[in-house]
Formats: sequence, structure tokens, C-alpha cells
Amino acid sequence: MPEQRYRVSEAASLLGVSDDTLRRWGASGRLDLEGEAGAKTVSGVQLASLAKELAESDARGDLVELPPASARNRMRGIVTKLTLDTVMAQVDVQAGPFRIVSLVSREAVDELGLVVGSLVVASVKATNVGIEGVHSA
Repeated sequence: MPEQRYRVSEAASLLGVSDDTLRRWGASGRLDLEGEAGAKTVSGVQLASLAKELAESDARGDLVELPPASARNRMRGIVTKLTLDTVMAQVDVQAGPFRIVSLVSREAVDELGLVVGSLVVASVKATNVGIEGVHSA
């Protein structure tokens, strides 16, 4: 099976950085960009390795003060919307490019002092996560 390669714009989007940042990483040797100017690509294997490295360094910086937990999927984000009633609350969080919606007790929102703009960590523990393959044309 041929190696998957990503255009600079695709790779930058997957890593959450600008195209220029990805090109600078290529120029500095952090990534191996191949191809002609304007049509450069990066190896999927190398991109996956860098994505993991970046995620691990971000996680150490963002979550260093949190106690250990069984949930491994922890994302730092900001509360963008709260919908409250007397018993339950919907908390909308923007974590990078991802919108996460959680239903929690109103009591938990009050105890945490959550308001729009609060910095939070969303912890996700799921017994079933679906994966969909996306193939480029």
C-alpha cells in the first residue's frame, strides 16, 4: 500500500497550526517536505509522529496540575455557552477546533463556578468510539 502523503495545508490543519508554521518546520528540518514549490507534501507517518509529540508536550503543559485519572482523553478548553435549569446544565466547551457538549448537574456547575469564559478540562471516557476512514481522491 502506498504511503499516505498530505499537502502542507492539510497537514497544517490536522496539527492546528498555520501553513507558514508547517513550511518553517520544513525549512528547519523538523519535517521533511517533498515536492515542487507550491505542491509540497509531508509523509503521513512523519505527520502522525509529530502530532503525537505535539499533543504530549501540550498535555504535559496544560494538565500538569491535574491529579491522575482513568480517563485518558483530556482536552483543555473554554466554556462558550451554559444552558441551566434547576437540576441539569448543558456546558458547551471549545477545545481547539473541537466543540464538546456535556450534560452535568446544575450543582456541579455551581460548585465549579462555571461561567462563559471559564477555563476547563473536558475528560472523555467512552466504551465505544467509532472511527471512519477518509480517503483522498
